[in-house]
Amino acid sequence: MKRNERTLEQICAGLRGGERPRDGIGLLGEKLLHAGLKLYFAPDTSCHEVRINGFIADICTDDGIVEIQTGHLGRLKRKLDVFLERFPVTVVYPIAHTKYLCWVDEETGAVTGRRKSPKTGSVWDLFRELYQLRPFLSRDGFCVCAALVDLEEYRLLNGWSRDKKKGSTRYERVPVRLEKLVYFRTAEDYRAVLPAALPERFTSKDFSRAVRISLSSAQRALLILYELGVVRRVEKKRNAYLYAAAPQTMKEKEK
Repeated sequence: MKRNERTLEQICAGLRGGERPRDGIGLLGEKLLHAGLKLYFAPDTSCHEVRINGFIADICTDDGIVEIQTGHLGRLKRKLDVFLERFPVTVVYPIAHTKYLCWVDEETGAVTGRRKSPKTGSVWDLFRELYQLRPFLSRDGFCVCAALVDLEEYRLLNGWSRDKKKGSTRYERVPVRLEKLVYFRTAEDYRAVLPAALPERFTSKDFSRAVRISLSSAQRALLILYELGVVRRVEKKRNAYLYAAAPQTMKEKEK
């Protein structure tokens, strides 16, 4: 699939500059991040929004289908069942790598503040969503792409706290830079992102600390890695499993 020669930032700047209808910062009907990624992966717009067996594919070319999903991946399950019968499918899931928060006054439209979020996103943020797609991860033709994007997040000042920031509504996410794309097609791809600092045997708490995600997210990630044969359970102490990296299969070694 031929990607756009322009950067994601250039594409989104063009969209904001009037190539598509817009209302302030956001686009009408389609958010900027989603629209920009769609053009980045397929600059030929004739490949966009293709109807296939009652569902709309974001991108469909001779190489297969690309779905850009900025929300819950579980919503794709019915689509994926249909699409994978005929095409290879890549699901692109954007992750905020470095995020800058900006605030929008609902009445005036004025934008105030621009501060860097202390959190840095990683591929492990994808695993929280992958939990819902576990039946698809080992299917032929299925691929997930973590798109790590530096972005500005604009939020409306309509929250419940005194400064109206807590509980506020996210209005728009504007890409600043595409950091990198990480593809997961095979067990080997999942094995490649295991942190080298993990001890030989580890618990979900050890894993949580090593990859800097919550314990519940770490437990879900380990279940996925276990089902894919990337890690194995070597012991159980009370209610906690002790894990170890599983040896590569002959098929993986031959690649």
